Amino acid sequence: MTPSAIRLGLIGDNITRSQSPRLHVLAGRLCGLDVSYERLVPADRGQSFDAVFEACRTGGYRGINITYPYKEEVTRFLSVPDRAIAAIGACNTVIFGAGQPVGYNTDYTGFMRAYRAAFGGASPGPVAMAGAGGVGKAVAFGLAGLGCPRLSIYDRAPERVKPLVAALERSGFAMETHVAGSIDEAVEGAQGLVNCTPLGMVGYPGTAIPQPLIEGRRWAFDAVYTPVDTEFLVDCRAAGVEIISGYELFFHQGVDAFHLFTGATVDAEALRRELARPDSIERISA
Repeated sequence: MTPSAIRLGLIGDNITRSQSPRLHVLAGRLCGLDVSYERLVPADRGQSFDAVFEACRTGGYRGINITYPYKEEVTRFLSVPDRAIAAIGACNTVIFGAGQPVGYNTDYTGFMRAYRAAFGGASPGPVAMAGAGGVGKAVAFGLAGLGCPRLSIYDRAPERVKPLVAALERSGFAMETHVAGSIDEAVEGAQGLVNCTPLGMVGYPGTAIPQPLIEGRRWAFDAVYTPVDTEFLVDCRAAGVEIISGYELFFHQGVDAFHLFTGATVDAEALRRELARPDSIERISA
């Protein structure tokens, strides 16, 4: 089969170490497709987000991923056919075509896949979440879809939490929601702890959920995956808490996004093995 050339990219800040290029290029090779994938940092290009997005729309890209801090901003350019994703108000995957670009949120689907892969059909129980930005919205809706009975959310910018709570309530989920005034308040009675802030990412040191608040929890998830072993997850392991790393969200959302971009279904286990190979880093140019 003659490979089909598919041009993809990622718009975001602080994405130098993103593994998305490797994931999509390797997935393409496993499916017999010629995939290219570029990192697109607006500040490095001396352009606004709007200008970079328009250059992608008109520049021959099949689609793009969107990451921090543009997942909410991008929605004003998009048609979003899925009602749950429209309610989330953030998109991380965009498909270009003849009409208006179409937006999806594979953080939402990918989080649910990652949770089920780790814990099967077990309920998340009551959950405390730090961060109500783009990925926080997706994870909150994912938790609702997984049957979480109560979600307590803390964000340093409280004005971000109330619209998320309102969106969840409008969507008809049975999950009770609470706007916490502090992270200490949020974790009261929680079985699960979730970090959806950039704290712990390369360039954003620290942890959103201090170590003394972790003891006695059942499970934890960190949306950060560069590095995989964040301060938060290291603290959780030390406390005997079962964890889902940000790499699992990265992997599952990437598999979902690849299918949206190409229509192809990659062998997920083969892709995971390829990503783990040190020589794949050298064989694939970013």
